[in-house]
Amino acid sequence: MANSKYEYVKAFEQPDILLPNTWIVVRIDGRGFHKLSDRYCFKKPNDRRALDLMNAAAVEVLKDLPELAIAYGVSDEYSFVFHPSCELFERRSAKLVTTIVSTFTAHYIFLWGQYFQDTPLQSPYLPSFDGRAVMYPSTRNIRDYMSWRQVDCHINNLYNTTFWMMVLRGGMSNTDAEQELKGTVSADKNEILFKRFGINYNNEEEIYKKGSIVSRQYQLEEANPSPVEEGAPQEKTSKTQQEKARKLRRKAPVVVEHVDIIKDEFWEKRPWIISGKPGKLVVEA
Repeated sequence: MANSKYEYVKAFEQPDILLPNTWIVVRIDGRGFHKLSDRYCFKKPNDRRALDLMNAAAVEVLKDLPELAIAYGVSDEYSFVFHPSCELFERRSAKLVTTIVSTFTAHYIFLWGQYFQDTPLQSPYLPSFDGRAVMYPSTRNIRDYMSWRQVDCHINNLYNTTFWMMVLRGGMSNTDAEQELKGTVSADKNEILFKRFGINYNNEEEIYKKGSIVSRQYQLEEANPSPVEEGAPQEKTSKTQQEKARKLRRKAPVVVEHVDIIKDEFWEKRPWIISGKPGKLVVEA
């Protein structure tokens, strides 16, 4: 690019490179999704079409960005996780966030018609998302973050399931239902669901209780814990090795699961998430 007298404006750009050797979570959230869900008549307390659409968009993001290690979604939010070894966009926060948000939104809108066939999108009720990047310095931190989101999913879903049963089937007003649920604990909500509506919360679909985990599918391994040295510098790899790993990741199918991510077993059977190295590809029978 030729120099000009106007080039000085580049000096106003501020560096936003995220710290090396840290996990990066880009968390996106729907903007104004309360109005959007009302406009397109999302079912209460959960609309399976809406959740499947979120998951489908997330799958496409992982396919597009092999640098991603895992993602977790619930309701209108999704958390996309980059391994500490990731050097995508030189770890610039704005580039990572805008790429995730724009790619996810593009696929969400493109796939909308597959899940809401009788309800086309109309302006000004168009879906959009915001995002932010957060760094986590240790494996324990990133696992605790994912656990936090899954626990939050359970708490919110139990509340919403109880609330909407009281309103839709119990004939209560929103205000009265909110007032009765104020200060209740999980046992109280479970009792309301079972005694008033014959619902055993344990029998609710796992996607509603546990949210959605999106990752690359490799051959599951035996649950043998392998200690990771926290804070150890990431092993440097050559560009050739990095490209080989990218190609292997692209070959692995991306799957959606609704399982417990809090217990050790999930991570021990999928060591490639923590190691950042591709696992063994699943051999078709």
